[in-house]
Amino acid sequence: MPLEHLKTIVAAQTVEELWAQHTQRMAAYGFDGLIYGFTRFRTANSLGDRNDLLVLSNLRPDYTRAFVDQEMYRNAPMVRWAAENEGVCSWRELRERRARGELTPEEERTLEFNRSMGIVAGYSIAFRDTSMRAKGAIGLVAREGLTQDDVDAIWAEDGDEIFLMNEVMHLKVQNLPYLSTRPPLTPRQREVLEWVGDGKTAQDIATILGVTPATVEKHLRLARETLDVETTAQAVLKAWFQNQIFSTRG
Repeated sequence: MPLEHLKTIVAAQTVEELWAQHTQRMAAYGFDGLIYGFTRFRTANSLGDRNDLLVLSNLRPDYTRAFVDQEMYRNAPMVRWAAENEGVCSWRELRERRARGELTPEEERTLEFNRSMGIVAGYSIAFRDTSMRAKGAIGLVAREGLTQDDVDAIWAEDGDEIFLMNEVMHLKVQNLPYLSTRPPLTPRQREVLEWVGDGKTAQDIATILGVTPATVEKHLRLARETLDVETTAQAVLKAWFQNQIFSTRG
């Protein structure tokens, strides 16, 4: 089964298809709630702008509205752990840190919120960084009724498989077009950015597309605004990171 699942994940053509397959498989291990985050734009002190963060979750909407949209995740102890580490961490660590009095008041409030939402047992995986500014992690939430002892027993038996499946999912996400909370680029904006990435000037692009240089500059300006960057070079880089340019699109 793990091999067949990995084949399905590798063959996925969209983030939505990938996530549907992955959540179904993780539920079979007892993790029926998942929350995944990935950014290529973290800074030295934070995970960067929320609008540039890809978040996938099958948790209840009222939870994600508070945890993600209201940025409660910035004070979540396991998110902080993931930002500073690579590998796997049992949520038993939270209980031990709490007992030692190591959690901040903000972290305590986040833990209480999670508990009120039935999120009490699980594991976190912090993926290996692909660059200094990239970070990906996933929280695996155990289904209702499972204790952390139960979850640790599951991990002892199947943890290597679970970790591998999540690693492959994370790597696949990075090769699929995905959108942040910002609107997508238009086809013309993607096209002019691709030509810029090929080293063409506005005049070159105007000649290629049969439009005026002013029209090209307008598309570039709108692309910069959509991506919330200051320069066209930054726009090319961010659009490429998001797989919006130089990628196969339907």
